[in-house]
Amino acid sequence: MQIYLPIAQISVDFFLLLGLGGMVGVLSGIFGVGGGFLLTPLLFFIGVPPAVAVATSANQIMASSVSGVLAHLRRGTVDVRMGLALQGGGLVGAVLGMGLFNLLKSLGQVDLLITLFYVVFLGAVGLLMFVEALGAIRRAKQQKPVRITRRQRNWVHTWPIKRRFRASGLFISVIPPVLVGVVVGILSAIMGIGGGFILVPAMIYILGMPTKVVVGTSLFQVILVSGATALMHAVTNHTVDVFLATVLLIGGVIGAQFGAMIGAKLKAEQLRILLALLVLTVCLKLGFDLALPPGELFSIAAVQ
Repeated sequence: MQIYLPIAQISVDFFLLLGLGGMVGVLSGIFGVGGGFLLTPLLFFIGVPPAVAVATSANQIMASSVSGVLAHLRRGTVDVRMGLALQGGGLVGAVLGMGLFNLLKSLGQVDLLITLFYVVFLGAVGLLMFVEALGAIRRAKQQKPVRITRRQRNWVHTWPIKRRFRASGLFISVIPPVLVGVVVGILSAIMGIGGGFILVPAMIYILGMPTKVVVGTSLFQVILVSGATALMHAVTNHTVDVFLATVLLIGGVIGAQFGAMIGAKLKAEQLRILLALLVLTVCLKLGFDLALPPGELFSIAAVQ
């Protein structure tokens, strides 16, 4: 069933969009990522203009995150105080990112630059995830104990303005969480992502948060930042397609509930390597499309 998207100005299959939203919702529930880093390039593939895909994806990310957070709140695996610190930095980053996005748009190359951003980030993150997941699987097969270094004293324990985050069992400065939030906010505004694929490892390896509260807290942070990003895109660029967002929202909310249940049953190492392979596949497809000559070539010639 074809539906017309007025802002994107294309017709797409309704069930295809619903399936994309549902798939990203499942990933959100399993890994604690908003899923925009996969949804946005997937929208590129079906013909949605990059600027519209970036702005509209933020709506779906927010809905999937709300659905996922509700599931984690029921299990008590959300550090609300840490999430608020991350959200504060994320809002600042989103404003900075919108300024950079509008600058790129004024230069007339925003679509190309967004795609290049995705190729670089997805390639780097996918490779790191793949290597880390392989190492975890190898250690599990050899039954070697994993060295836990998160609780060791590092630079986040030496900064001022310390606060106690009881759900995470931490007493650290609020400055590092705010800075992490700023970086995620900038990426959210430029690339239409929740930033979970950067936020989750940062929360574990930089902030030292226990894994059991990382996923839920990540989703909690994504809600406000993605919502603010979508609102700013709608007001300043008018690139949020309501029809597209609505279909993605429906699929994402449903998928996130299934994802939370799946994530509680499957092995973390296997899930991470599957996600890494998916990320690398999308990255290679984007890079391949950039390398191909366009289907229609245009030239400008003076008419005598």
